Amino acid sequence: MKIALAQINPTVGDFVGNTNKILEFAERAVGLAADLVVFPELAVCGYPPADLLEKRSFVARAQTALEGLVRWTATPGRPTLLVGTVMPANSPEGKHVRNVAVLVGGGEILHIQQKMLLPFYDVFDEQRYFEPAASQSLTTIPTPAGPAPVAITICEDAWNDKDFWPRRNYAVDPVDELMGKWDAQPAALRTQPKLIVNISASPFWKSKREVRQKMLGAIAQRHGALVAMTNQVGGNDSLIFDGSSLAVGADGALVAQASSFVEDLILIDTAAAPPIAPPVSDDVAAIWDALVLGTRDYVRKCGFRKTIIGLSGGIDSALVAAIAVEALGAENVMGVGMPSEYSSEGSKDDARDLALRLGIRFEMLAIHDIYNRYMETLGPLFVGTPFGLAEENLQSRSRGVLLMSLSNKFNALVLTTGNKSEMSTGYCTLYGDMVGALAVIGDVMKTRVYELSRYANREREIIPLATIEKPPSAELRPDQKDTDSLPPYDVLDPILEAYVERYCSAEEIAAEQKVDVALVRQVLKLVERCEYKRQQAAPVLKVTEKSFGNGRRFPIAVKVEV
Repeated sequence: MKIALAQINPTVGDFVGNTNKILEFAERAVGLAADLVVFPELAVCGYPPADLLEKRSFVARAQTALEGLVRWTATPGRPTLLVGTVMPANSPEGKHVRNVAVLVGGGEILHIQQKMLLPFYDVFDEQRYFEPAASQSLTTIPTPAGPAPVAITICEDAWNDKDFWPRRNYAVDPVDELMGKWDAQPAALRTQPKLIVNISASPFWKSKREVRQKMLGAIAQRHGALVAMTNQVGGNDSLIFDGSSLAVGADGALVAQASSFVEDLILIDTAAAPPIAPPVSDDVAAIWDALVLGTRDYVRKCGFRKTIIGLSGGIDSALVAAIAVEALGAENVMGVGMPSEYSSEGSKDDARDLALRLGIRFEMLAIHDIYNRYMETLGPLFVGTPFGLAEENLQSRSRGVLLMSLSNKFNALVLTTGNKSEMSTGYCTLYGDMVGALAVIGDVMKTRVYELSRYANREREIIPLATIEKPPSAELRPDQKDTDSLPPYDVLDPILEAYVERYCSAEEIAAEQKVDVALVRQVLKLVERCEYKRQQAAPVLKVTEKSFGNGRRFPIAVKVEV
């Protein structure tokens, strides 16, 4: 059997656009003589649809779109399609929708496989919406040589293998159930090579591509089956889907691999699928590609073309600008320098130099006079108080007002430039440098910012070396350095990673990182104190296992011992 894995980039709610994309890839698969074309989880409606699933009109539109796909398969010579979509539930009680994989061919629905394992952790909320399947069943694919049996699974249904995971999230394993039914088939079917097909909408995080391949390889080896997975690609809000669709043989070896972070169509011949070399792993390159894709899709799927970035001359805004240019083109990126009396000449020069190297429009709007007018207005209330946080943040908020005014005037989205180290510790200004539509590097620690900036310069110097090499500073008071308020980033970031992403205790972190537990507690108090800021921040592009946003949920009004 020839199987085409159609790795597409759907938009949530765009039933016409998604259906046209499915048909476009299906037509391409006709030219490859594919017997089966496999599309991602919820490809018809886009993933994740969230509370749109509560609208019965949304579910009805998904049904209409599916009917169009069924009609397409009625023409002789066209392949069978396996598509992910949403359908009404089987029962009037409980949840009213199902997450399903629908097999369509010959102008009819041949099989419906309902998702059984509904994740409800990190960024996933599927138990909120979907009715879980009570059981799973095998089906067959029509081929010129006769029907070929297949076990169909949906994303999480393949993520519960007892021999791979040290701790499982569910008591049941749909793959086990399906393969246990293999020998109950008619003799002519059960002697055919075992085939497991998985349709996924599996979000990216650093190193996840390698985890997927190893996990699917372990399933293939345990059951002696060829395993093929089609994964969604593209950005939807904070989530980035890397694609990386693949197939592994019965020995667990990789036999097919789609590209990452782009749409792709690959063909597998189950009768002849020799092993191939796995792709080279490069976390920095993968994160760069993910951020570019996430930025492009967020801006375009929200209906915009242009972006605005405040360029301070620092490394964070420089990296965001470089990502935006690759994602959207230099003609769609505007840089704005907004120096104050504390901004160094070097920083102003670095901002201009960056804009010139990127080929973007650059405007300089000094905030000195604006800041002084604010201070005149506040003077009677501030009298007798020392210069401090209020005055520092007022500079940042003055810049925020300018950026949002430009955003309104030119119909362009503001990209925020804060990194994960700053968002963790609250080293950012609410309604100041936090204003904007998307936090491009909000899941990137400062030390990783430097790695990505060097990666941006892999072919030529885009980010000025002066920007990379100078000590980081917010430049909100004379001779300010980040280390005035925070530990050095090579000390700070491992502490934050352990606490924010892995929930380690202060004692565990101190022992692991070999640092003073008092310093660790000082950092953790900063994290806990600033939850209110993070919950008002722009959406953060997720590139680690645990990012700020709906995958990390903590109360604001709380007293926590660290």
